[in-house]
Amino acid sequence: MSARVLVCAVLLAACGDQRAPHAGAPVLLFTGAGTSRGDVAAVETILRRAHLAYATASSRQLNGMSASRLGGYRLLIVPGGDFERIGSGLTADATANVRQAVRGGLSYLGLCAGAFFAGDSPYNGLNLTAGARFGFYAAEARGIRRTVVAVAEPGGRTLEHYWEDGPQLSGWGDVVARYPDGTPAVVEGTFGAGWVILTGVHPEAPASWRRGLRFRTSVDDANAYAATLVRAALERDRLPHY
Repeated sequence: MSARVLVCAVLLAACGDQRAPHAGAPVLLFTGAGTSRGDVAAVETILRRAHLAYATASSRQLNGMSASRLGGYRLLIVPGGDFERIGSGLTADATANVRQAVRGGLSYLGLCAGAFFAGDSPYNGLNLTAGARFGFYAAEARGIRRTVVAVAEPGGRTLEHYWEDGPQLSGWGDVVARYPDGTPAVVEGTFGAGWVILTGVHPEAPASWRRGLRFRTSVDDANAYAATLVRAALERDRLPHY
């Protein structure tokens, strides 16, 4: 291998291979149909700042991956977007392979739409949640599509996070953080040997998403919480919970 090729390989491992999934990166970030390009970019920023190597997978690529190949990664992240399109863009075999990989020990982090998709969604969902199907947080019923939400953690700390059409996560897992109405905003639990963390809010949201909204929590503090969730999912660390 030439020195130039070797340098390119190292850079791809450090920054994420945008062309195809590859073994050797601990994190696989789903970027397929239904995912928000903005949220994919936001998650990539969190991963890079945390110095975590990652690969990406489109719907076509994930459809072609076996459970054993998925099991070569330590963490699968499914970001926000449209959970109906995420599920519908994947084959039944693909979701079965993801389930099998998580059952075998792959960790899963679902952000907003990724959390909906992890539940018993009728749109080819993963059902990592023992049949729990998630509904929208109560702001949705009041006609609110995006807002600031104060999320309370055990021990009394409250952080304000960006919320947009996200779920409340009642019915599964240990509650890591709560919405103002007491419903779960972040949960964690197991599926077989796999570790699963789901969030209905967007701690990874960049400053540009905050336009027109007023936050008391800084972008840096919210993004640090996103990095905490990624690390906890990757390392299978149990977070403080209620």
